[in-house]
Amino acid sequence: MVDNRYATALVIGSVLSLLATVYLSVSVGTQHWYQYSSPPIKQKDGNVSVLKDEFLNGEFDEKLYRNMFLLNGTLGLWWRCIMVPAPSSSHWFKEPDPKMESQCVAFTLSQQFIPKYQQDGKEDLLRTYLWRCQFLLPLVSLALVFLSGLVGVCACLCRSFTPTLAVGILHLLAGLCSLGSVCCFLAGVDLLHQHSTPPEGVEGSLGWSLYLALFSFPLQMMAAALFLWAARSHRKNYTHITAYRVA
Repeated sequence: MVDNRYATALVIGSVLSLLATVYLSVSVGTQHWYQYSSPPIKQKDGNVSVLKDEFLNGEFDEKLYRNMFLLNGTLGLWWRCIMVPAPSSSHWFKEPDPKMESQCVAFTLSQQFIPKYQQDGKEDLLRTYLWRCQFLLPLVSLALVFLSGLVGVCACLCRSFTPTLAVGILHLLAGLCSLGSVCCFLAGVDLLHQHSTPPEGVEGSLGWSLYLALFSFPLQMMAAALFLWAARSHRKNYTHITAYRVA
């Protein structure tokens, strides 16, 4: 028989875990981890179209990040985007303030593992591994939460409270992976700016996708604390009851 306190802790922990999973999944799939705000470029010189074509059709190169800096771009774990004027439906006049649209290019799996290099041509191991960890860690975190869900289902089928301890440990590891992903991304962006300095007048800021990933960390840690507390308290209470019955 499970005490109401432990059942309540399990329900609240499950809800927090579900919210954290949704937040982290949305953040991984969106591109607003870091965004740039740049002054407008004169379109009569053709600079916008040239930068756009280089960014969308050129080979993947960190030099193209300069185009993202100049075109109010956004950067994510799997996407890089720019803001460009939308094609006008009228051929008779040009709007003074054209509507802007976002155009994105996805990182392929092979591009995620491309080594990063310093200015002198040597491989930068720190940036290389930070780049790889920033997209691997959230996937590991989601996998751990999924595994903990399977363990929880098995615990319900077996009517045992013991696997709840494993569920709490898995959530604890998942929360650390979520936090590690955010830290690796921020460190990687800082090193990117040292390697490729944004032009004057370009300002960078954190995006809402990064905040979603950051919010998932305390939710996972609170879920882990509830699961661990419930497992430990139930085991201690069960031990006391067993000793009382034996006596």
